[in-house]
Amino acid sequence: MTDTNVSRPATGGASALSVEAAPRSAAPPVRGDRSRKRDTRDAVLFLAPYLVIFTVFVLAPLLYGIWVSLHDYDFTLPEAPWVGLENYTGLLTGDSPFAETFWQSVQATWLFTALTVPLLLVLPLLVALVLNQKFPGRNLFRALYFAPYVLGVAVVAVLWRYLLDTNIGLVNHYLGVIGLRDTVPWLTSLPWAWISLVGVTVWWTLGFNTVIYLAALQDISPELYEAARVDGANAVQRFRNVTLPGLRPVVLFITSVTIIASVNMFGQSYLMTAGGPGTETRTGIYEIAEVGLRQFNTGQAAAMSLIFTFFLMVVSLAVFYAFRDRDARR
Repeated sequence: MTDTNVSRPATGGASALSVEAAPRSAAPPVRGDRSRKRDTRDAVLFLAPYLVIFTVFVLAPLLYGIWVSLHDYDFTLPEAPWVGLENYTGLLTGDSPFAETFWQSVQATWLFTALTVPLLLVLPLLVALVLNQKFPGRNLFRALYFAPYVLGVAVVAVLWRYLLDTNIGLVNHYLGVIGLRDTVPWLTSLPWAWISLVGVTVWWTLGFNTVIYLAALQDISPELYEAARVDGANAVQRFRNVTLPGLRPVVLFITSVTIIASVNMFGQSYLMTAGGPGTETRTGIYEIAEVGLRQFNTGQAAAMSLIFTFFLMVVSLAVFYAFRDRDARR
């Protein structure tokens, strides 16, 4: 049935009647098409600045890095002979003179990541649970925990390098004051060098993860905790059944960001231990910078970077798979 009104006087003759007799559903598609085009245009305009920055600072360097890794590239020389996959096969088979130090740096990187990531997942959560409670001075403690994160890596590393110095450091001085060993080689011997690097990194970045956890805790509805109490759940059961499920997306984010940050560790090792003792604390990024920028083997360094990127992508996919939403897939 149409909306034709034949009793109303027709001021425009047969054409006016035909307009009134037309179904109302004829106009909306035109407005819908215009609306979709306008939405598409707005989306492109909003995304354009990011896409330009992504292309200039991420995509173009990635493609250039792939090109460099396929050449015997030295940025101080005018020519770069094509070597194909030789840089990759040399590192993977051990034929390259840089293979041994590269894989040692990979092991050092994963050791550092394995030591720091669990601490940076658990300790900030415990601190956030405490800071989420109501007590006098809560805002002051929140600021104190976050304060180290605003410092640059150079400031943090140089500060702790002097504090942990074996001979003149305040840490050894106060250990001696309380009757403990005051000659601990914090930066020049294992395992103390790793303990120092991990401890400083956790102290420095703990505040960032704490703030993220704290924001997520405040987004969990209080009604869920009240319903759990009504059902007789104790504190542990409320944490396991209400808090942890509510934190799942944030835990995925923090895990991914912390792994990436730990794998990219460079400044602490470079400034505090200089990769020592020997090359024991030289991480992957440190080794890539050493080979590419000091030894001018940029092609080898680019191949190292891409192999490193591949491993990091595998780990990131494993993290996403581990934290996938199983309930949504059922």
